[in-house]
Amino acid sequence: MKIPKDMNLSVKSLGETNISSPLSKHTECFEDNFFFTDSKKMRIRLDAHITPEYSETKNIQSFELAGPSRSIYFEPKKTRAAIVTCGGLCPGLNDVIRAVVMELHYWYNVKNVIGIRYGYSGLATNPEYPPMKLTPDIVSEIHKQGGTILGSSRGHPPVNEMVDTLVHKNINILFCIGGDGTLKGAHALVEEIERRGLKISVVGIPKTVDNDIPFVYKSFGFKTAVAMASQVIDCAHVEAVAAKNGVGLVKLMGRSAGFISAYATCASGNANYCLIPEMHFEPKGPGNLYQHLKARLLKKEHAVIVVAEGAGQHLIGDSGLCDASGNKKFSDIGRFLRFGMTDYFKSEWDMEINVKYISPSYIIRSVPANSEDSILCADLGRLAVDAAMAGKTDLMIGHWHGEFTHVPFKAVQGVKKRVNSEQRLWTSVLSCTGQPLNWW
Repeated sequence: MKIPKDMNLSVKSLGETNISSPLSKHTECFEDNFFFTDSKKMRIRLDAHITPEYSETKNIQSFELAGPSRSIYFEPKKTRAAIVTCGGLCPGLNDVIRAVVMELHYWYNVKNVIGIRYGYSGLATNPEYPPMKLTPDIVSEIHKQGGTILGSSRGHPPVNEMVDTLVHKNINILFCIGGDGTLKGAHALVEEIERRGLKISVVGIPKTVDNDIPFVYKSFGFKTAVAMASQVIDCAHVEAVAAKNGVGLVKLMGRSAGFISAYATCASGNANYCLIPEMHFEPKGPGNLYQHLKARLLKKEHAVIVVAEGAGQHLIGDSGLCDASGNKKFSDIGRFLRFGMTDYFKSEWDMEINVKYISPSYIIRSVPANSEDSILCADLGRLAVDAAMAGKTDLMIGHWHGEFTHVPFKAVQGVKKRVNSEQRLWTSVLSCTGQPLNWW
């Protein structure tokens, strides 16, 4: 992950925080300094661990440490908040919604919370589905189910139209739960809000099952996805072993980053090949995938291949299609390999292979979060509320060097989080699979 040296990590604020935080009544059992966070002193260095006492005069890039502030910007009884979930599904979405509502209601005494239906399209002037009121009773059990009770979608109406809706509904705080496109949209909302001179806080909670958002060590839902994916790899192994020259082929999520494929490969231990977007491979030719696979089948009579959806796109060609958010639709690398290897083995070596192709992406995305992800979701939701109530805006909640941070939306744009062939993760993959270091 290449990080610009001149990156501006300062966080925007709507104004002075002159209201005593309702959380003060909960500090009797804590030391005051422990409970509240002073973002001017407590910061997380970009290139190192936490620095408890940080001087702004030093030329060191650092993030604000996330946490509750002693004084806040919004008056709780007059505050009206909204939550929106965008993009594809991910384990833990309902957990985050629940955490935001519970924190607002019980800790900050904010009773007016609504949920925007079906992504940014729900902020249209005349949305197909009106917002829903969110209360502790409504969200109390939603963390036990997958998906999002608010619904989701890709794309969005014009920015000025969405801000009109925020104004019309008297929204003071908007929580945007989504990935790269969602966060870009949130930043565009902030720019229009500032242009109009409005006092509306926009805070993002990063959601990407691919784990490819920068300054977030592991995004929520990722651990659940890896656990589910590793079980699928184990099943593919069972199928492969049961057939002569059986090949279990598993296609997993990962458009531009192969984190799920890499971690699931290591977690399972049953994969023999892991193909990801960051690592170039060629199927044909001396020393390449099919030849290496042939040697393994002659020796072991079975193999398992894990491939990320964005891998090998140079082999298939551009589909020429995009989704509603403008993301390029990838051609199916799983289908390409499934039929390609069968035909090649037959024509080149007169060798029959039995390919069992499994594409479990939608199943993995839609399950409830496991316990680890549920805890992470709850933390993210609470800290997003802390930031918003303090009047901070144009930021997402990050997780850097083991601490939760405030990351400006602009800092995320243009920075790509990818699997690095020189780091430990890929070394672990090579050790688990036994595949060659490079496919040339």
